[in-house]
Amino acid sequence: MFKRRFLPVGFAALLGTPALARQARGQGSFDAFLEGVRTEARRAGVRPATLNRALTGLRPNDRVLELDRRQAEFTQTWPQYRDARLSPARIDAGRRAYAENRTLLEGIQSRFKVSARVIVAIWGLETNYGGFTGNFNVIEALATLAWEGRRAAFFRAELMAALRILDAGNVSFERMRGSHAGAMGHPQFMPTSFERLAVDFDGDGKRDIWDSRADALGSIANYLARNGWREGEAWGFEVLLPSGFDTGLADHRQMRPMRDWARMGAMRASGAALPGSDAEWAVVIPGLSRGDNQAFMVGVNFMAIRRYNPSNFYATAVGLLSDRVA
Repeated sequence: MFKRRFLPVGFAALLGTPALARQARGQGSFDAFLEGVRTEARRAGVRPATLNRALTGLRPNDRVLELDRRQAEFTQTWPQYRDARLSPARIDAGRRAYAENRTLLEGIQSRFKVSARVIVAIWGLETNYGGFTGNFNVIEALATLAWEGRRAAFFRAELMAALRILDAGNVSFERMRGSHAGAMGHPQFMPTSFERLAVDFDGDGKRDIWDSRADALGSIANYLARNGWREGEAWGFEVLLPSGFDTGLADHRQMRPMRDWARMGAMRASGAALPGSDAEWAVVIPGLSRGDNQAFMVGVNFMAIRRYNPSNFYATAVGLLSDRVA
């Protein structure tokens, strides 16, 4: 005689999932999670046909979890990150993209009052000027991350938004491809950002960040404009800090008048003195935690870029690339 062993509810379903997914912190089986998503989405008005198309046969994606656990901002030094994103090839491609889209960019800048150079720089860092917008199934990626549990509430909200976008006919299921984290199209908008900030700049009645360059670049500009961009102001510039400078002051949240930084001995990287103005700026040292001391004076437009991606590495790289593309 032998004893029949029963697996706990949910565990049996996990046996068929990939290795990393079996280590996830999600509660219950992935199938049970999807059923909850179906219920919530139906209550929100998403049609059953859309849910069947998007969710049937979905499984957790190991590659999504692997990439989520080793993002470049947390695994590279500042020089590594900076040099990879400011390569001569990317700068040259940015100059070509700027020149080829000059008329469009001038129209976008006129409407949204956002620097065309920064729009191009974000486009360049996000998707290499539209060259690679991601090949992950966005619904699969978001469902994996929402179920995994590390940022469950955030990714569940994004998953719901993605289902609404599909249901509204903004994009086909096949075309809704993106990054491992669910970022979509040329600007790499998360679904909730698409709902709030994507624009129909070409006037064809659709907000198409996948295949309309006008809508994609206009949406980047709208994102920055809605997040505090100030027309005509610089994002920042490199500075030299005096010996003994208190690096505890190097924080994007510690804005103070430029004259205060000048009084402390900070100067432009060229050696020129800082202006003694009342305009408020902050000092950031992107690689401070890893021993790098390259410093920048940054203003409110740096903060607007940070709202696109809350990383000093990212915002500084965007600013530096924008200085080089035009």
